[in-house]
Amino acid sequence: MKIGKFKLKNPFILAPMAGITDLPFRKLCHKFGASMTISEMTTSDIDLWKSKKSKYRLSLDYSIEPRVIQIAGSDPKLLSKAAKLCADRGAQIIDINMGCPAKKVCNKLAGSALMKDEKLVKLILESVVDAVDVPVTLKMRTGWSDERKNGPEIAKIAAESGIKAIAVHGRTRESKFSGSAEYDTIAQIKKKVSIPIIANGDIDSPEKSLEVLRISGADALMIGRSSQGKPWIFRDLNIFFSDKRNAPPLEKNCVRDTILEHLNKVYQFYGNDLGARLARKHLSWYCKNLDGSEAFRKKVVRAEKAREQITLVQEFFQTRA
Repeated sequence: MKIGKFKLKNPFILAPMAGITDLPFRKLCHKFGASMTISEMTTSDIDLWKSKKSKYRLSLDYSIEPRVIQIAGSDPKLLSKAAKLCADRGAQIIDINMGCPAKKVCNKLAGSALMKDEKLVKLILESVVDAVDVPVTLKMRTGWSDERKNGPEIAKIAAESGIKAIAVHGRTRESKFSGSAEYDTIAQIKKKVSIPIIANGDIDSPEKSLEVLRISGADALMIGRSSQGKPWIFRDLNIFFSDKRNAPPLEKNCVRDTILEHLNKVYQFYGNDLGARLARKHLSWYCKNLDGSEAFRKKVVRAEKAREQITLVQEFFQTRA
């Protein structure tokens, strides 16, 4: 699959997730085989970019390609200016968020709320595409509600506006993350346009990935929640996709080293104090994939110091050597 000049090496992409897909996590998923990783959603209001949170979200690793920054907002002029500034910073692809179902985003008529206004969607997409010399992609849902699944119409507008690829989360905004993803609706969207379509939602195993590709007809898959605490899912997906066999379980020492590498990247990026606080959620997710980790989880998510977290991880794996 190609997005502009970029040919992806495999069909597995890390989804943008607020509070999760920061630079340390993106680097880890890239290492395990994600063909593309996308930044956390960043506001198009550049006046807010002075905050530490925005600076972290706009950080890029210039050794990784393609570099993608996702922006969100509802004002075409602000989005266009933000897109240009992101490209100037080194972003090689700009992704526009029209998929976030969070109330605080939708209340500002951004994220998936934009799907209610097809004229505004067209204006935003055309404005951003015209503002930058890099490819622009779109993340959206199947529609605003079950009564208004206008994903196919939005996709057609996007293609006509110059969007180079569309990622579709297989739920409406109304559904948020409940129920099951609608791969048949994604298939309808795929038939409407000739640009690449990326299916997203509930892809939690290698077997499921092939099923979703078959049902949706999508060109690639976007992996979100199932990568939390398991960045090596991209290794598993790639092995199954290419060899039609399940990857052997990651050896315990590799799991340990991955967790320690992740922690150290987080501390280096945010500093020890903030890093230790942010690491807790990742440690909790890792524990879901570790047998006999309940007692360890209770301790490690309460650890306040980086050194203490590292020691607890090392001790846990020493007892299971």
